[in-house]
Amino acid sequence: MPRFFCPLPLTAGASLALPPAAARHVQVLRLQPGDSITLFNGAGGQWRASILRMGRSDVTVRVDDFEDIDREANRRVHLALGMPANERMDWLVEKAAELGVASLQPLHTAHSVLRLSGERAAKKQAHWTSVAAAACEQCGGNRPPVVHPVTDLGPWLRDPSVPAALRCVLSLADGSRPLTEVLRERPADAPVLFLSGPEGGLAVQEDTAARSAGFLPVSLGPRILRAETAALAALTLALAP
Repeated sequence: MPRFFCPLPLTAGASLALPPAAARHVQVLRLQPGDSITLFNGAGGQWRASILRMGRSDVTVRVDDFEDIDREANRRVHLALGMPANERMDWLVEKAAELGVASLQPLHTAHSVLRLSGERAAKKQAHWTSVAAAACEQCGGNRPPVVHPVTDLGPWLRDPSVPAALRCVLSLADGSRPLTEVLRERPADAPVLFLSGPEGGLAVQEDTAARSAGFLPVSLGPRILRAETAALAALTLALAP
């Protein structure tokens, strides 16, 4: 059954107009009145709904039954990322959402190629939020990850609202511990926050600052991985049953 993200209050028996993005997808799929679809709004679970009306650019549905389905991992994992350039950030957001990341924090770092500010940064945040929601439509996740506004690494490290979790910085520096070893020492449901650099990794000063902010340096093995590969590999290990 087609699934659509609908960030609106959903109540059994209510009729509502789908948001523009969902309506466009319904139109593309050539669905018709009477067809059933699944809606989710990020609050948990999902809703069966029926199409009532197809307009030129709008779609009206009736919300039917709630399904208490949760496909989220026991452990909440957050990724803070020195943004990779070009389309790699889009790909990373999509795959992280499929795997079940809880939140994504795009960062400017010393080696970042991609630089965003003002309206351009806001548009990118909205775009990545849409990419994450679309990934959840495909994979069955009912809680799309939060994509935070783009910020600089330094202020972010000093921000008291950063998730209080096991904090790990992906590092190739001497003294880094294997991530698998660190994870074995923690409960399987203990939240984790990963900090990962862009192409070229974090600068030495940034790695040092992260450690001073309570980040434990961890490694994924002897190979040097691409920025997007390293972040997804860490996420996969942390979410493994």
